[in-house]
Amino acid sequence: MVGTVLVTGGSGFIAGELIRQLLDKGWHVHTTIRNKAKEPALLNRFADAEGRLKVFQAELMSDDGWVDAVAGCSHVAHVASPIAASTPKDEDDMIVPAREGTLRALRFAKDVGVTRFVQTSSMAAVAYGRSDKEYMVDESDWTDLTHPDVYPYVKSKTIAERAARDWVAENAPDMEFVSINPAMVLGPIESGDFSPSVQAVKQLMDGSMPMAPDLGFAIVDNRDVAALHVLALETPGLKDERFLAAGKFMKMIEVGAVLHAHLGDKGKKVPKRVMPNFMVQVLSLFNEGVRSIKSELGKSRHVDASHAEKVLGWKTRPEEQSICDTADSLIEHGVVKV
Repeated sequence: MVGTVLVTGGSGFIAGELIRQLLDKGWHVHTTIRNKAKEPALLNRFADAEGRLKVFQAELMSDDGWVDAVAGCSHVAHVASPIAASTPKDEDDMIVPAREGTLRALRFAKDVGVTRFVQTSSMAAVAYGRSDKEYMVDESDWTDLTHPDVYPYVKSKTIAERAARDWVAENAPDMEFVSINPAMVLGPIESGDFSPSVQAVKQLMDGSMPMAPDLGFAIVDNRDVAALHVLALETPGLKDERFLAAGKFMKMIEVGAVLHAHLGDKGKKVPKRVMPNFMVQVLSLFNEGVRSIKSELGKSRHVDASHAEKVLGWKTRPEEQSICDTADSLIEHGVVKV
């Protein structure tokens, strides 16, 4: 089954790979970008699309451009969402665009009769807001927004997904809504303009992280996240489904060990020691980004993603391959000098 699909945020890490896979399967793709200056690079990346890719300028907080972007589409993959390298001073700077942008995409999708809407949510909407040091989550879990350790990005993803589900139930009950909740997304980059999720590997490689903090994430490959989106767009009977996209949970020091084994001398800056927690606490006094995640120290959030395998046959490639492919591409594109 192919048709015309709108992929929002087309210059992003996940959206770019999703566009590639959809074009390979014969779909016609519309995509939105905030910055018109990114259009040439996007069209050049998919120069062999033979007119099956159209780029539109549209933003999460404005109606401009959305009518044209969604015209003729039967499906939507709403991937665009605000993300920041550091914590904003006002959490609404992240929460409001995430929620309002999703609802805007839904409203325009309903107006043209879109039948399947896939939202890229996040593990942030599933696995946070707990005091336990180690636990397992599945698609039935939701982040507890009342927990004091929940920071703005986590709030934004949780609020946006809940708002989307509530809106569809009330305003578009016939629309098939599906969410995909990725963990930490790694994989090869296409240019020097890449996702903040890859920053952790970059920082392990370039010496900016001389010791690894006692932090970790469940890891998933960007290519597999995109493949799950394709399955969610194409597979019938998925109304109100939720799929977690995640593999093994790995601490930063474990990621570093994979990098050392793979890179050899090129990995000489990768840390071999865990940063004592008291040092992280000291750094948090001067660094807002560190301050926002210091409550994550020592936690292990494991993910049961078997639902996606049972329903869709989806699997993720080995985490070690994703880490190594990420590292190789960072070197290839000159992001990390070795």
